[in-house]
Amino acid sequence: MTVAEATHASDLLAAATIRERCRNILAAALEGRSRHFRVERARLDEAAARVEAVTRRRYPDLSIPYHSRWRHFEAGGIDRNAELNAALASRDRADAARARIDLAVVSVLLDAGAGAAWSYVEQASGQRFTRSEGLGVASFRAFMAGTFSAKRDDPLRVDSAALEALDEVTLANIFQASAQNPLVGLQGRTLLLRRLGAALAREHAYFGERRRPGALFDVLTADRRTEVRASALLRALLGGLGSIWLAGNRLDDVPVGDAWRHPHAGGSGPTAGWVPFHKLSQWLAYSLFEPIEASGVSMAETDVLTGLPEYRNGGLLLDTGVLTLVDGKAAHVSHDVGEELVVEWRALTVALLDELATRVRERLGIDLPLARILEGGTWAAGRELAQELRGGEPPLAIRSDGTVF
Repeated sequence: MTVAEATHASDLLAAATIRERCRNILAAALEGRSRHFRVERARLDEAAARVEAVTRRRYPDLSIPYHSRWRHFEAGGIDRNAELNAALASRDRADAARARIDLAVVSVLLDAGAGAAWSYVEQASGQRFTRSEGLGVASFRAFMAGTFSAKRDDPLRVDSAALEALDEVTLANIFQASAQNPLVGLQGRTLLLRRLGAALAREHAYFGERRRPGALFDVLTADRRTEVRASALLRALLGGLGSIWLAGNRLDDVPVGDAWRHPHAGGSGPTAGWVPFHKLSQWLAYSLFEPIEASGVSMAETDVLTGLPEYRNGGLLLDTGVLTLVDGKAAHVSHDVGEELVVEWRALTVALLDELATRVRERLGIDLPLARILEGGTWAAGRELAQELRGGEPPLAIRSDGTVF
């Protein structure tokens, strides 16, 4: 049974549940019931000013794209999207959309934190990239080379057979990872892609006989739909990919992925006490907006999705004093992703990003969707602060398996 088929567990698939549970945890913290964080809402104005300044510098005309994996394919000032578009020029819109979705899915799933010691040198440009940009460029190059395709005559695809055959050595070669160039979570990333391959072969309702991520395009646009709701996109991703996550969290013996227990999460029934985040799934949903729209299908209700609970957005809140640690020693030790402190940090990040976004819109004088505020934006401001204060390291150290952060 998958999470999409389990009535109780399916409540944890809804973006509305993410916001509800995160706001419950924020309410508890504001009432002084948190053991880990204090919240200073007054500092949100300072954070908003920082985000505004970063946004205006990066996008002076305020023509801000979505926060998505496609931005990383532009690293180093190189328009790799144009290279992909040229390679797909002879295909019809639907087939091109499937290829772009294939690329986005596999690249996003490889996009958890890389660690500060790793880098990737792109042979075509000679440039060296680190962190998300490095992971993005490396996965783009692997896709263009046909690494994820089982069909030699059709390299620009991702299919189950190629992924299920993937091993750690192959992935290490893709990312130029070695003892001298260590990539955090290499084993976890390999397992995740192999599990993706298995899901593509097993979940016929989402991937059919194509057995590739791009088959989601056909599901989402069935009956000639010309509009896709963001909530439907997220549910399709969680339903089709729900079995791949390595976290091991289960409800009613059903894997629930990036969802965790917290004493202030609230709720009722079997899901009480659980707070879902689905960070990589939401990052993936944001990253599919552009492939879907490029096909002539519009995206609707995009603000149903939440801010992303990861260490750049969460770091922005800590580094601007919106959040402070009750015990400062917590900043000097490493934490597991399932620890109450980390779950709470992520929940507070989701809830407070909504409040921060309102202030940023007011300062910019434009009603931007959340996906563009994140890009403008909160993620970049969090990264810049981390660079200024700690040479790029986040304010809290998280032990990652390469599939959550």
